[in-house]
Amino acid sequence: MRLVSFEKNGKPTLGVREGEQIRVIGEETLESLLARGTDLLQYARENASDEIVAAAGLTWLPPLRRPPKIICVGLNFADHTSESKYEQPDYPTLFFRVHTSLIAHEQPMVRPAVSDSAGLDFEGEIAVVLGKGGRHIAKENALAHVAGYSVFNDGSVREYQFKTPQWTVGKNFDGTGAFGPDLVTADELPPGVKGLRIETRLNGERVQSANTDEMVFDVASLISIISEAITLEPGDVIVSGTPSGIGWARNPKLLMQAGDVCEVTVEKIGTLKNVIVDEAAQ
Repeated sequence: MRLVSFEKNGKPTLGVREGEQIRVIGEETLESLLARGTDLLQYARENASDEIVAAAGLTWLPPLRRPPKIICVGLNFADHTSESKYEQPDYPTLFFRVHTSLIAHEQPMVRPAVSDSAGLDFEGEIAVVLGKGGRHIAKENALAHVAGYSVFNDGSVREYQFKTPQWTVGKNFDGTGAFGPDLVTADELPPGVKGLRIETRLNGERVQSANTDEMVFDVASLISIISEAITLEPGDVIVSGTPSGIGWARNPKLLMQAGDVCEVTVEKIGTLKNVIVDEAAQ
């Protein structure tokens, strides 16, 4: 099942995608449903209305606008680690995003005014949304904690990312974390999204392409390892890492400018599309 969040009559609304149409469910958010342990498939079947709206022209919202935690994974594709001039770590490189950085499908991704003319980079990734939380989750049980998957573009302001050994600031500028549009429930996808193609296109040109089998730490491993230290909660989002091809690693660099269109596509999940704007132009 494909669940989407959008605005209807000025209110956040949940729906089920049916091709190019959306069947309206209601105004309860995915965060709320997951927090109370709701079976999303059953809820959608029982609450889907007869009201249908066209997907085209909707004002999309991120699948979750205020996740309890957004845990991002760096250096999770060996080719990307190599192009970034790091040694491949034997433990996941983790950092956090804040919800105020999130934007939805077809919303502008903002190149901040404090960045120079070539600062905002693309990172196509898969977002893992948890349906169940826990601590010390065994790897063999970890995928049972996944509610579904979505697409993410971890827009990175590189000058700020590398100002310090900690990447947090460069990964958290407002309007740089694109998320959506669909939350595809785990039952529709290969376990742990194994064997899926992930690609990023900038102005129609393919700039990233990899298979999820190339992840250094797969989804089950990430959930298990993170839960050794951190209590995971329903609605938490794990952004699972980007493949090689980032603009900062190229010579000359290929960074996003106002007017550019960035698209991230994950096989069987969908495409996330955003236009880049300058902060001063908003």
